[in-house]
Amino acid sequence: MRFRVLCVGKLKEGFYRDACHEFCKRLSRYAQVEILEVPDEKAPEQLSPAQRSQVKEAEGQRLLAKVSEGDWVVALDIAGEPLSSPQLAQRLQQWNNQGKSRFAFLIGGSLGLSDAVLGRADQRISFGPPTFSHQLFRVMLLEQLYRACKINACLLYTSPSPRD
Repeated sequence: MRFRVLCVGKLKEGFYRDACHEFCKRLSRYAQVEILEVPDEKAPEQLSPAQRSQVKEAEGQRLLAKVSEGDWVVALDIAGEPLSSPQLAQRLQQWNNQGKSRFAFLIGGSLGLSDAVLGRADQRISFGPPTFSHQLFRVMLLEQLYRACKINACLLYTSPSPRD
């Protein structure tokens, strides 16, 4: 499997970078991992609805430019389907069984994802109703992908053989 995490903005704090590095290292036992960052759009604190939309569209176009042909695109969206860790593991296994092995997980900026990104997504998932910073969410996504792969690996090694 190949996981590409496409994110708006850079990780500024060292502890977030350290956590991402640690989970990428752990995850590398199960999948290739690549993190691609696109610049966030510079905008004032107070935005009109039109300006908010423009910011999300600009960031969304940058994300979509990094999506490769053949990627199964998963948008991380608060309005997406909430998945527990075992459910995410099961979903990854289902997608893999359907021949999908390259996944692009898209994390928007502080305003979220554009309609164009959500429209391109093959799947929209959520880690629940609380709102998290996009920097923290990157760590959470990597941890959940690691946990899902580990769950699937444990199931693989503990499943009864077909002869049993």
